[in-house]
Amino acid sequence: MNFHNAEFFTSYGKHNQIAESDRQEFVFVGRSNVGKSSLINKLLNRKSLARVSSVPGKTATINFYSLEHIYLVDLPGYGYAKVSQKEKLRWSKLIEGYLADDREIGLVFQLIDFRHPPTNDDLAMIEYLVENELPFVIILTKVDKLKTKRRNARWTSLQNEVPYSDQIEMIPFSSITGEGVERMKEIIEEIAIQPDSNN
Repeated sequence: MNFHNAEFFTSYGKHNQIAESDRQEFVFVGRSNVGKSSLINKLLNRKSLARVSSVPGKTATINFYSLEHIYLVDLPGYGYAKVSQKEKLRWSKLIEGYLADDREIGLVFQLIDFRHPPTNDDLAMIEYLVENELPFVIILTKVDKLKTKRRNARWTSLQNEVPYSDQIEMIPFSSITGEGVERMKEIIEEIAIQPDSNN
């Protein structure tokens, strides 16, 4: 799979706008400012395909990127306090509506900031994915921000902080060094269904 060939496809601001699923989708979800856009750009080796913002909560739409015969889907960041209740509700409906639809979700990449314990919103999302039997892996972002000793301590703590940690693959990732990118590409290529495989 040539990850360089990805293109922005479309975005949706409301759940009822989202077109029916017509191909396999790989989904990126996490709290605001966890680094989803940076991850997508690094994964696709593009500088600004996904818009990176220093302002949390900037991604307020579901963004679809076309990559050969699959979509990469960037969901709005959750858990940002400085937006109106109305906007929070719209985001919630957008995210939950998308995940609850009968879509061809190949895998969910759940992003968590490695520097800190998972937030309540992170834990709620993990529980949601488990309860709804959606396949997922956890991506631990911003690992380059920690030195070895602190990194090892955080890794140990995560085993207790993340429910079912012994059953979940957790991938350290850095948008600076590229750590974790090859593993993510491997996973996508392993799971991605070829277009003619259903014939």
